[in-house]
Amino acid sequence: MRPELYGVLGYLLGATPFGLLLTRAAGLGDIRAIGSGNIGATNVLRTGRKGLAAATLVLDALKGAAAVGIAMGIGGAEPALWAGLGAVFGHLFPVWLRFKGGKGVATSYGVLFAAAWPVGLAAGAVWLVVAGLARRSSLAALSSFALAPLFAIVLANTGIVKLALVIAVLVFIRHHANIRRLLAGTEPRIGHKA
Repeated sequence: MRPELYGVLGYLLGATPFGLLLTRAAGLGDIRAIGSGNIGATNVLRTGRKGLAAATLVLDALKGAAAVGIAMGIGGAEPALWAGLGAVFGHLFPVWLRFKGGKGVATSYGVLFAAAWPVGLAAGAVWLVVAGLARRSSLAALSSFALAPLFAIVLANTGIVKLALVIAVLVFIRHHANIRRLLAGTEPRIGHKA
């Protein structure tokens, strides 16, 4: 099978909207109707249900990691990169939600960790430090994904560098509104109920 076809597998895994599914199962309705309207863990946290937010974070990361792991096991390194990229695209643009998905942060961490765990670990550590200091999830994500390609240059190979770079571009594009609010000083803090 051509390596890029593994991107379809990744897309289908990535398109599973766990934040929406979990909040509906918990009787909270449609997560897209509250806060930022996002289907990711940060917006799920705005419901006040920390357990659901944590579950969303873990499941979104796992679907990215699973896409990479399955493709790696079947086809090897190049198919794994395609599957990882597909998973991120699936989360950002899920066919089931009219291509209006999340911002890809947790899924991208899962992809990076499964593709090259030192890169994923380093990027995740940046998120933790920045989030702890600034209390803004978007700033933490932007900082960590901006540095991920640099981590990949030192800790991984050219394929991972390219993957990290594409993911960084996608994350920055999806955070355009957050970037404007950060610059204006109006970006909400972690746990803020919008």
